[in-house]
Amino acid sequence: MRASPAYPLLCVLALAGGCAPAPAPSNAAGDAATASASANAAPAPAWRVADWPLPAVAAAAQPDLIAAPDGGWLLSWMEPGAHGGHALKFARAGRDGRWDAPRSIAAGTDWFVNWADTPHIALSADGALWAHWLQKSAPATYAYDVVLTRSADGGATWSKPLKVNDDGTETEHGFVSLWADGAGGIGVAWLDGRHTGGGEGHGGGHAGHRGAMSLRAARFDAALARSLDNEIDAMTCDCCQTDAALTARGPLLVYRDRDPQEIRDIAATRFDASGWSAPQPVHADRWTMPACPVNGPSVAARGEDAIVAWYTAAGGESKVQVARSRDGGASFGAPLVLDRGEPVQGRVEAALGADAAWVLWLREDRQGQTLWLARLAPDLSRELQRIELARLQGRGRGTGFPQLAIGDGVVSVVWTELADGAARLRGARLQPEAAVSSKGESNIAAGEITGSSSGTRAP
Repeated sequence: MRASPAYPLLCVLALAGGCAPAPAPSNAAGDAATASASANAAPAPAWRVADWPLPAVAAAAQPDLIAAPDGGWLLSWMEPGAHGGHALKFARAGRDGRWDAPRSIAAGTDWFVNWADTPHIALSADGALWAHWLQKSAPATYAYDVVLTRSADGGATWSKPLKVNDDGTETEHGFVSLWADGAGGIGVAWLDGRHTGGGEGHGGGHAGHRGAMSLRAARFDAALARSLDNEIDAMTCDCCQTDAALTARGPLLVYRDRDPQEIRDIAATRFDASGWSAPQPVHADRWTMPACPVNGPSVAARGEDAIVAWYTAAGGESKVQVARSRDGGASFGAPLVLDRGEPVQGRVEAALGADAAWVLWLREDRQGQTLWLARLAPDLSRELQRIELARLQGRGRGTGFPQLAIGDGVVSVVWTELADGAARLRGARLQPEAAVSSKGESNIAAGEITGSSSGTRAP
């Protein structure tokens, strides 16, 4: 096992004395509010950022991170296979964040491995582990299937992989979401290309495709028997991530929709006793985009409350937004704009705890990429803290999609960097503390955790 090296840190500074608060959010009709700290609110406790050594090897990428019910953590990632191809591995950490030795889930030479369409790991209610990856179905570039596996012994052994999509077409299937379903089952949602007619093209109109990508979902029980296999939406964005969270009312699934006029806004659908609800927009951004932006939404839930974060460039301006639902995703309030401007890249992640909502996103400018984290009141009424979490090595797509998870009083983040052309994973953990002495400066070289905190929007 080779852990990530440690780096110099700066403590974070909450929005207390010494930080001038930004203007309060606007509620004017037609004007998206900017989330910020309230001038009259009591100072929130400070949170400290610490480096989190990870168990992955230097060439690891495509991470997935989840919090376990016992207060621990599960991390999966891709790395080069011992005999070529790729290997999907995972490791478990305890409450203290210390990792067990990595274990192998699967390996293969016929996988589809991509910076944006990445594997996931999940836990069902019976404690079983589930994982998925993408397996090529034909020589065409974007001809691949979703395969699923289950482990009942903590990851020591895994079941024979099962194809999630059973249509048999040599087309694209991916951008998967997993969630616990029932006593020992798992819910799976994915983008399905069975109507597109071929896997050669990818991008604007999926060159050579005759139809649109669709959104499907199914349930698999502990014996990997399939049920409730349904098409939810017959026309979706081609290659934006889906995401799902469990509310008190059942699963809430979000994705980037698409209509014949090429409007690609975020939609939500809920599952209950009557099946999947008709998809509804989280907010009518009305972003007209002739090609897929490869920038899906993120959802988090706690009881009846849910938040959705997403990227949009409606009106020609890049923005990261977050909206709240108080009824399990049946409806959403007006979004708050967390960041805007050309440097905003999106690639968002959201988490929701009892005391705060969290949103993570990327920016890129002439100085490089930076990873930003906003801590908000759970009802999104004010921003408690903004942290420049890290200055990344690498640019563009190579840094992939960062991961965010919240556990028992700890927030954990994992992301990808590129050093000398090789990918590696980095991690950080945030915990509250009574007092922090740092002034929050961020004059630190690329590739280091900064922990810089600000009371205003990102520069």
